[in-house]
Amino acid sequence: MIIDKITNIDNYKEIPDNAKNFIKNLYNDIKVGKYSIKDDDYANIEVYITKKLDNAKFESHQKYIDIQLLLSGKEKIYIHSSSELNVSVPYNKENDIIFYNDSVVNSDFVTLDTTNFVLLYPHEAHAPQIALEEVPSEVKKVVVKIKIR
Repeated sequence: MIIDKITNIDNYKEIPDNAKNFIKNLYNDIKVGKYSIKDDDYANIEVYITKKLDNAKFESHQKYIDIQLLLSGKEKIYIHSSSELNVSVPYNKENDIIFYNDSVVNSDFVTLDTTNFVLLYPHEAHAPQIALEEVPSEVKKVVVKIKIR
């Protein structure tokens, strides 16, 4: 996992240049949707209302690394090693996702705002979209998906 300010993104050689350039050229009014970056790398732009903690579910991926950042709002993302969790929905190859049924309550979390990002590897399960202080709010999020090569 990497947690850092967006302004420091060029410091990370493990992030492809095309993904860095996409992130650095984002603008607040970019439309919701899927954007191709290069080859199998892409980004999803979405707007949603954050969830209360009791609705948090861990997930992980096998084929993609996630880079998550916000264009507006704030949210918590809970993080835990997937090897320590119990699978509730087995791996879906088409959607590249596994869901877990463990509680997020005693896990570490990252607070995303419009200044930082988190990079999550496949072994790092995450429960995103969680409201700060249990008060749901609207966010605009970018999830960059980097295919593992």
